[in-house]
Amino acid sequence: MAAFPAVAQSEWTKIRSVRSTVWSLASVFLITVALGLAISLVARNNVSDFTQDGVPFDATAISFIGVGFGRLAIVVFGVLAVGNEYSSGMIRVSLAAVPQRGTLLAAKAAVLGGLALAASLVTVFVAFFIGQAALGGSLSTTLGSENVLRAVFGTAIYLTLLCLLSAGVTVMVRHQILALAILVPFILLVSPILSIVPVVKNAVHYFPDQAGSAIMQVFPTDDLPYGPWTGLLICAAWTAAALLGGYLVLKKRDA
Repeated sequence: MAAFPAVAQSEWTKIRSVRSTVWSLASVFLITVALGLAISLVARNNVSDFTQDGVPFDATAISFIGVGFGRLAIVVFGVLAVGNEYSSGMIRVSLAAVPQRGTLLAAKAAVLGGLALAASLVTVFVAFFIGQAALGGSLSTTLGSENVLRAVFGTAIYLTLLCLLSAGVTVMVRHQILALAILVPFILLVSPILSIVPVVKNAVHYFPDQAGSAIMQVFPTDDLPYGPWTGLLICAAWTAAALLGGYLVLKKRDA
């Protein structure tokens, strides 16, 4: 029986040896920080365009504008980190070396989750501080302000959950192109479009990308039927379901 630490070490080696996964994780930082900086600079001179009646100016949300695209990059990272084994056929070697499929998937999830969380924490803190510096003293906020630290840490957890959800979906479909064809359009197009359709917009609140993003809100709104932490728990439930589905497929089907 393969020991979990040895399997985790093997998964770490696989991820860091594939250039595409490294660049996709690095792009999470670059996209999120660059867009956050750009929008913060614009917002400093056009405050009225970034405020709503009755809702205070959310300096944290402005610095996190890039998360909307950064989450796509972390989804790609999760898909590629798992899907490369299927596209190359190396999954057969992995399953031969580690017949305990639950151990293999748990090691993948642990390594992916650890990397995603570390990268996300660095990304959101850098994006926050750079964004606040760009906004300037009169508009900026601090980590000590109410709900700001929760939003910053919560955003990192949200990105990590999306990464693990993507990994679970990839294991289920066993093909990285198919996984990307499902996840990227869903987050980029399907979910935003359905959120403005009156008949289904209430149901869209419970989609993983929509629910998890509630943690990023510093000021409460009436748009959502739940609070920030509940939204994150909904996203976590989707992630757990995807990983469970991946385990069942991995256990019952050949590579």
